[in-house]
Amino acid sequence: MVSSEGLSAPLPPPQAATRQYGVTKPISTAGPTEADIQRTLELEKFLVDAGLYESKEDADKREEVLQRIGQIVKDWVKQLTRLRGYTDQMVEDANALIFTFGSYRLGVHGPGADIDTLCVGPSYVNREEDFFFILHNILAEMEEVTELQPVPDAHVPVMKFKFDGISIDLLYASISLLVVPEDLDISDVSLLYDVDEPTVRSLNGCRVADQILKLVPNIEHFCTTLRCLKFWAKRRGVYSNVTGFLGGVNWALLVARVCQLYPNAVPSMLVSRFFRVYTQWRWPNPVMLCAIEEDELGFSVWDPRKNPRDRTHHMPIITPAYPCMNSSYNVSQSTLRVMVEQFRYGNNICEEVELNKARWCALFEPYLFFESYKNYLQVDIVAADVDDLRAWKGWVESRLRQLTLMIERDTLGMLQCHPYPHEYVDTNKQCAHSAFFMGLQRKQGEKTQGQQFDIRGTVDEFRHSINMYLFWKPGMEIYVSHVRRRQLPPYVFPDGCKRPRPSRIMAQQQADKLPYDDGEVSVTGSGERHLKRKKDLDGVDVNQVMPLEKRQSLSPQPRDSVSPVIISDKASSASPEQSDKGFSMEVVESNKRPLLGEMEPEYASNSSTITNVTSKGSCDDAGFGSVAVSSEGNTRSVEGSSVGSNNPGYLQGDVCEADSESLSDNGCGNGNLQQDGSQEALEVLDLSSFTLTEFSGDSFSSYGRLLLQRLLC
Repeated sequence: MVSSEGLSAPLPPPQAATRQYGVTKPISTAGPTEADIQRTLELEKFLVDAGLYESKEDADKREEVLQRIGQIVKDWVKQLTRLRGYTDQMVEDANALIFTFGSYRLGVHGPGADIDTLCVGPSYVNREEDFFFILHNILAEMEEVTELQPVPDAHVPVMKFKFDGISIDLLYASISLLVVPEDLDISDVSLLYDVDEPTVRSLNGCRVADQILKLVPNIEHFCTTLRCLKFWAKRRGVYSNVTGFLGGVNWALLVARVCQLYPNAVPSMLVSRFFRVYTQWRWPNPVMLCAIEEDELGFSVWDPRKNPRDRTHHMPIITPAYPCMNSSYNVSQSTLRVMVEQFRYGNNICEEVELNKARWCALFEPYLFFESYKNYLQVDIVAADVDDLRAWKGWVESRLRQLTLMIERDTLGMLQCHPYPHEYVDTNKQCAHSAFFMGLQRKQGEKTQGQQFDIRGTVDEFRHSINMYLFWKPGMEIYVSHVRRRQLPPYVFPDGCKRPRPSRIMAQQQADKLPYDDGEVSVTGSGERHLKRKKDLDGVDVNQVMPLEKRQSLSPQPRDSVSPVIISDKASSASPEQSDKGFSMEVVESNKRPLLGEMEPEYASNSSTITNVTSKGSCDDAGFGSVAVSSEGNTRSVEGSSVGSNNPGYLQGDVCEADSESLSDNGCGNGNLQQDGSQEALEVLDLSSFTLTEFSGDSFSSYGRLLLQRLLC
């Protein structure tokens, strides 16, 4: 632990610069000035005051928990050895070891952080039955163990639980030894002999952590810088591997590379250089701490020259342990855009700090996500109880990244998504609930008037992938809604209330400062669709369920009816206040089915609405021409739909402006990465020239007319 009384920033030893770290020469070997040392003291004090270091009591408790888990797995292996008829000597020698990796191994964990652990066992103890069944049952019977959740089908199979209140992620690796020695060297490549790929991935967590610590010039400076950057990433909403941003190991590798490029720098310098380097980095050139080792045991390593799939990676961050892999394959074009913008934000703040125009606290200002976009996708996840929600939410959250990729694919990158990795909970709901949000905006710099983004089929495809969950239970549901900023639920704001809207002049000044301002995006209404499963609407009195004060969407529809709802903007002003007053809504029925009122998610059926938002204003008014969301069983299109052709999308790396010669040495060719995608375009009728009376025939219910009249008032 670092205490505020014991803060120090010692100069690195003179010999630190004599050795080359990494695959290139350093950018600078300059040491710190007195001002750099003072800024480092201020930065470390800020981190302490922010509560990023745990107390000695908490640290001791973690050590105790790890020792107890270590004893549990030893007893478990001895029990299995005895049951399988091995000799008494084998039972006595039977052993299993617990290793740590991740933030705990690197020494940058904070209060309440989980501990990433790996259990290494002998060859005759397997993962499928012995670990996920027998050990699982042993843990389930212990009073200290709570929230036990096995995830055997994950990319890296894991068992999650809390032991005496401390979160544990436990992996298992069975190595090709009958007896696991106490002094096992986890970095030994021979451990990878005759094991499967899930075992390799499990072992590599520890192997990568050990290699990182060996490849940085100064471990203490590395840890302080990494702790700072992880805190920054969480505050700015870009810390989440599962969402498509970067996780702990990714940030560790990025920080380690900067430490190599500036071997004599202290933490304040390293933080500033971090943003300078990655603001200018030529993605998709890879970040590597060492040369990629050749195939020794036949495992595939990251190599875009040989592996076509590796060429599609947008932000390669390569692990330093064999087999070298891209640790950031989850990053998409949209999330890369968000991170680069945040790097620029951090670089600007650090420049001001170095000029004494700002303090470190300015760097860690939270990102105002719900004030940065005008349009959002809201994904609500509900379940019958907290235990069901934990499993169901884990499944859905692990696939939210796919929704971002699908939207990028089907709109050819013209509709940009910003998934926000924070979870929100509506405590007023009777069922267990969790919600995630995505910001939406048209690709900046594109001036296409009236363009429509039809993501109905995209969301339908996402729904079907979610419904593949093998452990589905009644009550597990998911709802996807398109909402405008003014329609966001209160529970996403601090204290449950929205910020007061600033004046128009103030709003414009704030918009100029926002990195993701979508001032060109103007959507004048929202449609909502509910994705439900294994429920029926029969017997529900819709007129009693839906009050007229509900927001402007009509859902759900009967299973065999698909009714487009088209909201057209007839205002040409870019002002939100004016556009809100200038829209009209028209509804066309399909197959002469009566319209149903909107219901709360707990009452919704397994059906949905097709919603289209169409802008008729100028390019500056219409960020999206249209956003359509729908899903109806296995339907991917409606009457009058057409399927577009496959078109390639491109990612071009940024051009490095400073330190270009040094940074370019890290690249392996700056070509374009091509990703094939397809767009499913549905022809949607534009009804902006019609009035409500033209749809007042027999096919339009009296309830629908009443609702529309109320909305059009």
